[in-house]
Amino acid sequence: MGVTIKQAVEIATYIISKRFQGQKRFPLTLMLEPLFRCNLACTGCGKIQHPNEILRKQLTPEECFHAAEECGAPVVAIPGGEPLLHPQINEIVAGLVARRKFVYLCSNGILLEKNLHRFQPSPYLTFSIHLDGLREWHDKCVDREGVFDTAIQAIKAAKAKGFRVTTNTTIFEGANVAEMQKFFDFVSTLGVDGMMISPGYAYEWAPDQEHFLKREQTKQLFREILAPLYSGQKKWNFNHNPLFLDFLIGEKDYECTPWGMPSYSVLGWQKPCYLLNEGHYQTYKELLDETNWDNYGRASGNPKCRDCMVHCGYEPTAALDAFNPANMARAAGSLLG
Repeated sequence: MGVTIKQAVEIATYIISKRFQGQKRFPLTLMLEPLFRCNLACTGCGKIQHPNEILRKQLTPEECFHAAEECGAPVVAIPGGEPLLHPQINEIVAGLVARRKFVYLCSNGILLEKNLHRFQPSPYLTFSIHLDGLREWHDKCVDREGVFDTAIQAIKAAKAKGFRVTTNTTIFEGANVAEMQKFFDFVSTLGVDGMMISPGYAYEWAPDQEHFLKREQTKQLFREILAPLYSGQKKWNFNHNPLFLDFLIGEKDYECTPWGMPSYSVLGWQKPCYLLNEGHYQTYKELLDETNWDNYGRASGNPKCRDCMVHCGYEPTAALDAFNPANMARAAGSLLG
């Protein structure tokens, strides 16, 4: 598993302490969006559909630190937009690392190589590079030729300088099983510290609404793609709790825990989760206390949640399930390789 033992131990300690305190709902990862601007217009993402006055906004480092301290999650993922467009992104990352947050800076890779000098390698910092497949498929997904090659060069440059690097892949309807398996083989040759995968979800503002997966489609597609991993033919290194992968192929049946990955941006705390546009709260406490969580997740009957199997709702569930005695050996075994 791509997660380091240090990270696994610190997160486990955090979860145990929250349970000991009797807290039912607590965050594991803060989705921190310091800006929505991007240098790509991917058809599966709706962030740049915001009006220009919103796209011009960006969080200050102090606002980012306050959000991290306010919710207290041990992991901070920094998506966007493209975070490397933020002129103070290095200050934001350095401040979060100084607070012992495990930071995943999500980037399309276009600006990474030329900005590596602004960061310091750390066990608390990982560059998470968006790659949806091999060259032709990825460049089609991001709607620009040449992005795949640029991202691969950036990954190699970052690894050469001692940084932790993972890839981040969204799998949409129409993905070719054999090509995705070749992609995982290829990424494995780059020496990355793990691969992350998630099914595409019908984000409401995304221009392309036709290629998001339904729940049963997700299970079937991931069963086929991950078959060599489960049969032992491949040893792909995924940066996931293996229970989450079990969920994707239909071996586990989880309910969503949307409070596990709250999202904070220039608009505030997004309710109820990273994927649904139902407004924003100004404080994390308001998000936690005033959201009617029973209205979300598959069990709620909410049609917006019916087909979702995305990591932001279900990886926290899998992380908590790892503390079930029946699952501890499997989770620990994947960590130790």
